Amino acid sequence: MRPSGRELSDLRTISIETGVTKHAEGSCLIKMGDTHVLCTASIEDRAPSFLKGSGLGWVTAEYGMLPRATNTRNRREAAAGKQGGRTVEIQRLIGRALRAGVDRSALGERQIVVDCDVIQADGGTRCASITGGWVALRLAANKLMKSGACTSDPLLDHVAAISCGIYAGQPVADLDYAEDSEAGTDGNFIMTGAGKLIEVQMSAEGATFSRDQMNKLLDMAEAGVAQLVEAQKAAIG
Repeated sequence: MRPSGRELSDLRTISIETGVTKHAEGSCLIKMGDTHVLCTASIEDRAPSFLKGSGLGWVTAEYGMLPRATNTRNRREAAAGKQGGRTVEIQRLIGRALRAGVDRSALGERQIVVDCDVIQADGGTRCASITGGWVALRLAANKLMKSGACTSDPLLDHVAAISCGIYAGQPVADLDYAEDSEAGTDGNFIMTGAGKLIEVQMSAEGATFSRDQMNKLLDMAEAGVAQLVEAQKAAIG
């Protein structure tokens, strides 16, 4: 039995509310169970200097966690004077994931920055950030097309992510913190709406895993991402 009482393949309750901030070109608040992330997308009318003259655009991401997003207060990274290694790794992952679903030629020489701020954490914050970040990116891209700044859709497909792992010897989907902290194997799966893999992160946290177990987690992740894509579609309308 999972601590939450969910079946092995059950995801936590998913909620995606759009238009939650006044100024960002795209925004949403995604809730996956007790993990809540505010995602905003900001359009900048110039690409990074390394893309100057290329005709290509860029999508990047920044990630942060509020001090009381967890059980005990974490010191703000700004107060420490630098970002932690985990933060840097996660925001690079989010940026890579979202760019995989972007036609950078159609975007043109501009940049979209997706900010993912974790309000409350209960496992799977990077996956929620990617899934919600895509919704914010989609809304920003819609504004570019509506204004005529982009003549074709710069987004190629949906992008969503889910965590799956081996908990108490069983493959489970969408781990919460209670499961994540005890999982023998932990994996993050990022996929397109068409079911193509963008990135897979899997590691043996407490026990090694077999090829058969990995295949079962991939199947579970594919089904979970399909549900997340449906939630994205419902949120955008």
